[in-house]
Amino acid sequence: MRIAKIIGKITLSRSLPEFAGASLRLAVPLSLANLTDAEHPLGEELVLWDEFGSGVGDLVALSEGGEAAQPFRPKDKPVDAYNAAILDGIDLNATQLRKLKFK
Repeated sequence: MRIAKIIGKITLSRSLPEFAGASLRLAVPLSLANLTDAEHPLGEELVLWDEFGSGVGDLVALSEGGEAAQPFRPKDKPVDAYNAAILDGIDLNATQLRKLKFK
């Protein structure tokens, strides 16, 4: 599981029947350096399935690959990424970050 930032909303004019009622978001995965504002996000954007109503700027817990499809079992959904949670905040330990040479 990774942390990602929602940067947009996806709208489909036509889609697979399995996507009926889906909310899709455009997200960029964040590194530790991104979380400490040490650099701008450089990750490749991805589309994730969102059932929680996240909005632009929200931080989410991102599940990818086979784990992303687990919430839909036994049905199959063609998803590569799933929003597992909207994060209220992230508390990073300053002492540990200094050891890693971040801020």
